[in-house]
Amino acid sequence: MAIEILLIDDDPDFSIMLRTLLRGRDFQVRAVYTGEDGIQACRDNPPDVVVLDLLMPNIDGWDVCERIRTFSDVPIIILSALGAPASVARALDAGADDYLIKPVHASLLASRLNALVRRRLLVDVESVQVA
Repeated sequence: MAIEILLIDDDPDFSIMLRTLLRGRDFQVRAVYTGEDGIQACRDNPPDVVVLDLLMPNIDGWDVCERIRTFSDVPIIILSALGAPASVARALDAGADDYLIKPVHASLLASRLNALVRRRLLVDVESVQVA
């Protein structure tokens, strides 16, 4: 079963390119182009993992991350051109699980996505065994 990714990025060209790269690695990718649409998509049809840009109009990625965290523990990986330590720290404090700087090699992104989903599956299995 393919890992379902929700990509939230306001750049359609980047989204198409990333979707193509990830689909070639057996990921299923849904793309939305606004923070509002990303929040709603997480509510309506929760993905296995979210890939989130920070610099978007109206609601930036930090706010999107915080809002998603109010109702979901879905793994969130930030994929941003911002590399300053303060930006990374702010994203992690907002609830992100990982942070990568654009441009990123597709194999590194795929490995990080797999690791986040694998950890989440282990936690889900452990909670079922404890119950």
